[in-house]
Amino acid sequence: MSKKDLRFNSKTIHGGQQPDKAYGAVMPPIYQTSTYAQSTPGGHMGYEYSRSANPTRTALENALASIENGNYGLAFASGLSAMDAVIKLLNPGDEVVSTNDLYGGSYRLFKQVFEKYGITFHFIGMQDAAAIESHINEKTKLIWVETPTNPMMNVIDIRAVSALAKKHQLLLAVDNTFATPYLQRPLDLGADIVMHSATKYLGGHSDVVVGALVVKDKELADQLYFIQNASGAVCGPMDSFLTLRGIKTLHVRMQRHCENGKAIAQYLAKHPKIEKVYWPGFEDHPNHEVAKDQMNGFGGMISFITKGSSYDDAIKIVEKLQVFTLAESLGGVESLAGHPASMTHASIPKTEREKSGVVDALIRLSVGIEDVDDLIADLEQAIG
Repeated sequence: MSKKDLRFNSKTIHGGQQPDKAYGAVMPPIYQTSTYAQSTPGGHMGYEYSRSANPTRTALENALASIENGNYGLAFASGLSAMDAVIKLLNPGDEVVSTNDLYGGSYRLFKQVFEKYGITFHFIGMQDAAAIESHINEKTKLIWVETPTNPMMNVIDIRAVSALAKKHQLLLAVDNTFATPYLQRPLDLGADIVMHSATKYLGGHSDVVVGALVVKDKELADQLYFIQNASGAVCGPMDSFLTLRGIKTLHVRMQRHCENGKAIAQYLAKHPKIEKVYWPGFEDHPNHEVAKDQMNGFGGMISFITKGSSYDDAIKIVEKLQVFTLAESLGGVESLAGHPASMTHASIPKTEREKSGVVDALIRLSVGIEDVDDLIADLEQAIG
């Protein structure tokens, strides 16, 4: 059986991997080197300088391509540096249509870094894919999608947006951080580029900061590899090793994240002090049917608002949590709680973030893989 034919759970362990050529090491060694000996100018064994390529990073990039059913993987120093490379495909005067409910750092990169170079960004709701078309013009070059979105858990129909992108000859990039390839594979649904903050679920242990891109098309891959090398925002060999190690348990971790996430969402939905719970697994969640179709589960990310939508109540809850840790980020084995308005989405102006539902009372949970009864007990004492 070819490794390309493996099912997902096997690909996380074997996809794109081979024993190390030097001594047959099962896990790729950490090639902690900046440069490589040459026998004559240009005479080398495939590696010249570690910004351009490093064997440990190559192993990670091959694994990334495998689990997303792509042909080419690229690993970066962070998710934002991966996004940075995508936007550098564009030219001054080009326009981007982006979902309006997205990670605050993504919004900051688009608005405060790239707009001054003449790239225009339109932030719109994308739950109705047909509504996107009115924002496309002759200058539009890229559609940027997050699904599920951060932090409102909105679900966007990747197939429908892909059809629209192809109709207008646009690139479609999908941030797949929340879902991971365990739950959805955007390239199979028609996307051109899939992006990850691999810091999150792919690494899975809150010990690395890494970004990733995966594509199928060679010409597009070559452009991105050029930008990766020219701009230099690559991840180091140790971070590559740790992320690759994390990927090998992605499937078993995600199974537990999904199980615990479902139990927590159902608990919160029945709690008398909770006004609204945002989780794609609920039948009344917007685009729930789309989520059922394009995802293999609903994940471990949940947002909620207490009755009365009180900022003070939200802060008290996150301060009282003991098993959940109040912290930035998500996707680790440990459960985390965040207050988006003052943490992950603080860079988005209040009027803009509230348009998409990110109010001051919103709490976001990244449900980990602990015993779910302990997590529920922790929420119970914190909510009161």
